[in-house]
Amino acid sequence: VQLQASGGGLVQAGDSLRLSCAASGRIESSYVMGWFRQAPGKEREFVACILWNDMQRVGDSVKGRFTVSRDNAKNTIVLQMNSLKPEDTAVYYCSAGSDFSSIARNYRYWGQGTQVTVSS
Repeated sequence: VQLQASGGGLVQAGDSLRLSCAASGRIESSYVMGWFRQAPGKEREFVACILWNDMQRVGDSVKGRFTVSRDNAKNTIVLQMNSLKPEDTAVYYCSAGSDFSSIARNYRYWGQGTQVTVSS
């Protein structure tokens, strides 16, 4: 399974950004797909995850600002990030696994990451 994330960039506080993650290879439709982020010097943090049936979990730090959606036919998930803050600056990773979990070690597959930088 390969995961390819895209859509990162440099934006200003208050702006919006949309990240996409395309999965290829032998990925089960039942897999949970998720987003995590990691800022320099910090641990990897859960952002959101979504099941094949659109059931979602969203991290407390982004709740109300970020949403996640999934296109099962295209094996793609999208993270819509609104009202961005400087503290959202991080490398964002997409992931896939079998557990509907906010814990990074429960995810088996990882993309390469895409940088999001929010200036104040």
